[in-house]
Amino acid sequence: MRAAATSLALIVVVAMATRIAFAWNQSLKIPQGVLAVVPFQQETGNIAYSLAQGRGFGNVFRIETGPTAWLAPVYPFLLAAIFKLFGIFAARAFFAAVALNIVCSSAACIPIFFAAKRIAGPAVAGGAAWLWAFFPNAVMMPFEWIWDTSLSALLAATILWATLALAASDRSRDWCAYGLLWGFALMTNPSLGALMPFLFAWLVYRRHVEGRFRWRLVATAAFLAILCCLPWTIRNYTAFHQFIPLRSNFPFELWLGNNDIFDEHAVNGRTSITRMEEVRTYTQLGETVYMQQKWRIATQFIASRPALELRLTARKFSSFWTGSDAPLGKFRETHSALIRLILLSNFIIAIGALFGILSLLHKHSPMTFALAVFPLVFPCLYYLTHADLRYRHPIDPILCLLTAIAVASAFNLAAKPQLRS
Repeated sequence: MRAAATSLALIVVVAMATRIAFAWNQSLKIPQGVLAVVPFQQETGNIAYSLAQGRGFGNVFRIETGPTAWLAPVYPFLLAAIFKLFGIFAARAFFAAVALNIVCSSAACIPIFFAAKRIAGPAVAGGAAWLWAFFPNAVMMPFEWIWDTSLSALLAATILWATLALAASDRSRDWCAYGLLWGFALMTNPSLGALMPFLFAWLVYRRHVEGRFRWRLVATAAFLAILCCLPWTIRNYTAFHQFIPLRSNFPFELWLGNNDIFDEHAVNGRTSITRMEEVRTYTQLGETVYMQQKWRIATQFIASRPALELRLTARKFSSFWTGSDAPLGKFRETHSALIRLILLSNFIIAIGALFGILSLLHKHSPMTFALAVFPLVFPCLYYLTHADLRYRHPIDPILCLLTAIAVASAFNLAAKPQLRS
């Protein structure tokens, strides 16, 4: 039983089987014609459609609006390749995309396992990987979102594992690989870049404390990460004649979570946001002017309503960690066992992550900071813009790892009185 509990191969197989079973069950409830079209009716699907049609990285709303930097390029290009192989807006393309997501989500067990093993041993490593294998968000997300969400979770877990391993490495090739990993992550999900300076700083500090610091290794890794992004940045400057290092949509996301629709006292304020209206405005103004307009409206709204912004931030905090801005009310009102499971599991994983950090602090673990930056730093962007469980998903593997550490610490504390008696 102990061997099975810490068998990484078994965990990965079970994780994949669980995700396939969920996807199969859900697909039986939805007509094939719907699966062929609806999951791709968003920015990633629209850009991939443009690429597959040979019209370049653009047309973010599936009409001829020209180049875009709305998203980073990796996942739209992957989806475009799937369209080329399996057909544009075909059910086969949807299932191929889901299969890719399932592989990424299941593979995340591997870096979780090895990172946890380095921190707390094989028992915690097995617990963390099993927790990820059955975590409801991780099981559902590959089917529910044809986006970079599952790939981003794999990349975040791999970055943590690589960071912890790199602290003890003097090999240039390891540091080069670390830089390339960061470059690929930034070109997949630029939000992960919020973690980059903190993890690099931790590496510098750890190696300085151990007397093994080498500027050349750190500089090489950082240079390669930036170098990976440089062609995309040049492309964006050529297309828009302004500096857009990774993607352009931050003003839109900021406006989406900070506008008059949230202010009941606003004069002539919005009562709703419609896709048709935004597409029309975007088409009339172009991407650059559209983003400038959203930035101006959002920043003015934030500056003029500090009390409301504080309440909105609290709601976004709740949405980010539980999946609802009013989780207790939703838990009582809903008749869906699945929704209750999602609310409860996300609350538990959030509390578990907190106690995992406290446990590492209590043990004076040198790895505390490297783990803590994921739940402490990464969410800040979404407290400012708008929050949802899918935005949190890239750090969910680390939350599972921290929860496993908390559970192990609780068991150890419970066992101590019995040992003394």
